[in-house]
Amino acid sequence: MSSPYHPYDPHDRHRPHDPFSPSPRYPAPPAAPPPSPSPSYATYPWQPPVPPEPTAPPRHRTPDHPPLGHHSDLRILRTAYRWQRRVATLTALGYFTLFLILSAGAPGFMTSTVTDGLPVGLLLALLQLPVTWLAIWLYEHTASRYVDPLADRIRKEAAVDAKREAGKREAGR
Repeated sequence: MSSPYHPYDPHDRHRPHDPFSPSPRYPAPPAAPPPSPSPSYATYPWQPPVPPEPTAPPRHRTPDHPPLGHHSDLRILRTAYRWQRRVATLTALGYFTLFLILSAGAPGFMTSTVTDGLPVGLLLALLQLPVTWLAIWLYEHTASRYVDPLADRIRKEAAVDAKREAGKREAGR
């Protein structure tokens, strides 16, 4: 007794049978999971117990802002501090190097007088102290104007991040 829609009927009138077809005409059974390589119990008494499966670490929500170590403000702060050091150093050392080069290379210029009895070399040597003070003032000025506000902002963001992390840890307990 064959019905026209029976899935195992070899003489199905609605789907002709192709003897060379690689796929069968009936649904395949669901695949069984592969066997475990080792049993869940100790097969020999001298074997250590099977360790438990490691649990996945809890997934945390990503912060709304990038972490502090990767923040662009740190790059800006490093650049500002680098320029601050270069300006102050080049001011003091540049003047001193110019004084040494003029002393060694242009002794005629250095011994010429500016006013009655004051040679140029002595005047430039006496100006070394005000130029050093100028370098110190430039260092302080650029620090208070550019570097310190950036450092303060980064410090405040770090404090906020630390409080936020501490709050998350307390809430997680």
